[in-house]
Formats: sequence, structure tokens, C-alpha cells
Amino acid sequence: MAESMVVRGLRRVRTLLAEGGASRGLAGKQLVQVRALLHECAGGVGGEISARQRAARLASAYQHLDDEGRATFLRLVATEFGPDPQRVAEAHAGYQAAVGSDQQWAAESALRNAMRSTRLRILTQFNALPQGVKFLVDLRADLLRYATQDPALRSLDRELESRLGAWFDVGFLELQRITWNSPAALLEKLIEYEAVHEIRSWSDLKNRLDSDRRCYAFFHPRMPMEPLIFVEVALVDRLADNVQALLDEHAPVFDAERATTAIFYSISNTQAGLRGVSFGNFLLKRVVDDLKRDYPRLVSFATLSPLPTFRRWAEKNPEAWQKAFSPADLARIGRHLPADTLPPASASDLQSLLADSRWSQDARLTRSLQHGLLRLAARYLLATAKGGRPYDPVARFHLGNGARIERLNYLADTSARGQKQSYGLMVNYLYDPDTIETNVEAFSRSGEIAAAAAIRRSARD
Repeated sequence: MAESMVVRGLRRVRTLLAEGGASRGLAGKQLVQVRALLHECAGGVGGEISARQRAARLASAYQHLDDEGRATFLRLVATEFGPDPQRVAEAHAGYQAAVGSDQQWAAESALRNAMRSTRLRILTQFNALPQGVKFLVDLRADLLRYATQDPALRSLDRELESRLGAWFDVGFLELQRITWNSPAALLEKLIEYEAVHEIRSWSDLKNRLDSDRRCYAFFHPRMPMEPLIFVEVALVDRLADNVQALLDEHAPVFDAERATTAIFYSISNTQAGLRGVSFGNFLLKRVVDDLKRDYPRLVSFATLSPLPTFRRWAEKNPEAWQKAFSPADLARIGRHLPADTLPPASASDLQSLLADSRWSQDARLTRSLQHGLLRLAARYLLATAKGGRPYDPVARFHLGNGARIERLNYLADTSARGQKQSYGLMVNYLYDPDTIETNVEAFSRSGEIAAAAAIRRSARD
């Protein structure tokens, strides 16, 4: 009964909105109506059925707004439904006066209540809708975009992030393996959300779900067809060093029972609205446990990861090239250039040479560049910090989860994207179950980076 009333309410508001167009701003009569509904939500007017009808009408109204209208809607919630400053000031004064007395704890409770925002009551009512959780996740994606230009929205963003963090606690999530036999709608989501290596076709996707591959995703019970994060795994017999070979649809299928190494070659977060809500580390740990159970021969768990900001960093730090490429390196590179091309006079001139992606097709030139580029990348991973942590976002993720920088791979991704991000370099992060917790603690405590001896030597040379 309650559900049908919500549906009828949605139908009425959609009809009203359709009269003014499919998408529009928020002004005039509709702004007055939305503000009134928000005040009723904040005040908890009526019973459960009324609350759900209001939430349904507000959600439908929001979804029919254009970008400017949505920004207005969110600013309305952020600025008109926060804590009452006068009430907060009085509660704070009462708390200060009560410190050290028997009334301190009651005053503390009163201050906490005064600080509580009615915005949370509004947001929570959306959660009761059939698609309410997904609505709030998408709403926060909008909020993140608008908050960069409108500081008034940031308090609302922090409140919503905190609430989503509680709703998407890893204890509520379900780990599922995705196969070629999964529903087509879910497979389409994988194609849409893949953020590391584009899925070019259905045959490409089928190859990634073959018998020597695995794909796992976390799901929330209220979003059963929406993967929150997924990882693609290749079962092989050695550390992978080239993503094109790994994704080759025509390569023979490897016997998974002979696999000794699991390569995590793509990890994609799918919901922009869950930024700041972390569950990637739990996903990898669960997947490792699942793989070890199914394939007892597995002894190594590693990634083949991009260095997405390496080239950007290198182009902004010309002095790093001077240290990575010796005069002997430059002389060798110059000998392999065409006769009508001047040899690079300095390491920073190499950037012009590498701007043309065809350099990777010249075998002699690539051999001459290899040592310097690997040294430059090693220094980038170990020595460059941003806020006390590695500059590279993928490195921060894996090192923070207890991995070790194991190996740099030259010309491991020769695609246009690989060249644009990292001159084609990729890195293996190794997850050693015996050292993961030690690495996490050292990285968290002091920023210590776990890296193989060869990486450290390359960075020092």
C-alpha cells in the first residue's frame, strides 16, 4: 500500500515536470514547492508514508533538473538546513561553563545535539526509496563537481561522505565473481566502467572472462546490479611485463591449474559519488583469499599497473632528466637519430624526442633510452612525494595496502594512453602475504616505501 502511494506520487510529479520540459532549472513556483518539501522532511512532518512520498517527489524533481537547477537544489539544502548558529553558541557556552562539574556530560550531549544538522534527516529519507542509495551516490557525484566552485556546499559533502561511509562499510558489501554467464546488463556495466584498459568489444570482454582469467567485484545489497569496484585478474606462470600481450585475444588460453602467479591488471572504481569511501584494500585481500582457496599452486600475487602521472611529473621537472640521463646515455641516443636530426644537447631536450610516439618503433633508439627512462621512473616512485606520500596515485593505493614495488617494465604499454601517461612504462606491485601488514604499518607510520633492491639501485645510480 505504502509502495503504491509512493509510485503514484512519483507519477504525479513527473507529469507536472513534463509540462515544463524534460530538464530545467529550479526557480519560481517549483523552487517554493521544493523548499516547502525540504522543510517538511527536515521537520519530520507526518508518518512514514508521507515521508516516503515527499522523498520520492524530491528525488524525481531533482533528476529532472538541469545542471544549474541541481546546483541550486543542493545549495538550498546546504545553506538552509545546517545547525542553528544561535543554538550552537548557547550549547557551547553551557558546555564551557559545565566543564569539571557533574553537569559536564549532559552539556556535552546538548552541544552534540545542537551541532546535528537537519540535512542528515533529509538525506536519510532518500535512503528509504527503492533506488534511494543509488540516488544519493549519484547526488554526491554532482555535489563533488559543484563544491569545487561553491565552498558553501562542502559541509553538505562532508556530511554525505560520512553517511555513505557508514552505509558502504565493507561489512555490508558482497564479493561476487563475474563470469561470461553473468547477466548481460552487468557485463555492459563492466564495459562502461572499465577505467584502466578500455574494453573494446564483446570479444575483448569474453577474453578477460576466460578460464585463465577472473573478475571480482564488490556489491551493495541495495545496488545489486551496480559494481562498486572490480578487479580483473590473469592467472599466469610468471610476472607479467606487457599489457598488450596480457590482453591479446588471440593468445592461447593458459591452463589455470598450472598458474603460479595471479596478476591484478585492472582495478576500477565505478561510482564517482563514493570518492573517499575506501574498500579497494579489502577487495584485494578477499580476492587473494578466494584465489588461494581455488588454486593452491599460486605463490605470487602482483599487479601490472600504470604510472598515470609519471610523464606529467617528468615534464615539469627537467632537472630530474639531467640526473637520470648521463652524458654517455645522451651520446648513445644521438648516434641512433637520423642524420638530419641534431643529437639532444641536454637531457631535457629528450622530451621533444619522446613527444613523437614513433620513437618506440625504433629498436636501436628504444635500447638507448631504456636505462635512463627506467632510472627516471625509479626516482619518481621512490623520491617524489606529495603531502609526504608518493606523487603517483596508483603507488599510494598499492603501497598503502601493503604492496612492494617489485619491478619496472619498459615498453609495457605501447598504446597511445600508455605513451601519454608514462612513455609506455608500467610497474609490478607485489603483494607478499607474509609482509603486507608490516609494509602497511611502516608506510602509514613514516611513509616508508617497500621496494625491491633493484628498484632502489636504479634510483641511486
